[in-house]
Amino acid sequence: MPRIAVIIPAYNEASSIGPVLRDIPGGLVSEIIVVDNNSSDDTAKVAKENGATVLFQPERGYGNACLEGLAYLRTKPAEEKPNIVIFLDGDYSDYPEKMPELLYPILNNDADLVIGSRTLGEAEKGSMTIPQVFGNWLATRLLKRFYKVKFTDLGPFRAIRYDSLEKLNMQDKTYGWTVEMQLKAAKHKLRCTEVAVPYRRRIGRSKISGTIKGAVLAGYKILYTLFRYR
Repeated sequence: MPRIAVIIPAYNEASSIGPVLRDIPGGLVSEIIVVDNNSSDDTAKVAKENGATVLFQPERGYGNACLEGLAYLRTKPAEEKPNIVIFLDGDYSDYPEKMPELLYPILNNDADLVIGSRTLGEAEKGSMTIPQVFGNWLATRLLKRFYKVKFTDLGPFRAIRYDSLEKLNMQDKTYGWTVEMQLKAAKHKLRCTEVAVPYRRRIGRSKISGTIKGAVLAGYKILYTLFRYR
């Protein structure tokens, strides 16, 4: 049985992190890691009450939280390190119960990285803003043009072999994390695929797409990352 770790970056998700953790299929994963990204609410408390390992990353940024989770995994002895790492958001917009579908291509030895594509799946009305839809469209086309890899989405819900993830030497500390992983996977010639996943309106307001500033900064960072690694 493979060891599977889940990393969930979370910033002020006290109202949603409980449902996220409760919907992860029982017995499927070895450890669930919630990285509290300096929340001002009870995110950490609720996560602990629902059985998660809680880490604290005071430096804000999606990538910073993910990197903190990876740093924790590196401290484990070899026999306790995961074989696969799953990433998903803590806002309950993803469907944790779909994890087996993301894992299947890896467990079947058909892929190293699996992206849960909201574009291929059914997205609830209002779950993705116009800037998000356009940003995904543009970024995936630039990925195809610059890195010769076909994706339809930069979705946060994804699974990757741990040894493959370590080869990527992830660096981005903020909004460029997802696209960095995908373009580096292409450069390292990892086997990449997508599976359709549903997507719903998040609980609470998005810290990125919910504000003009957040959307602009995210868009800029994604484009910067795409050109940086050419």
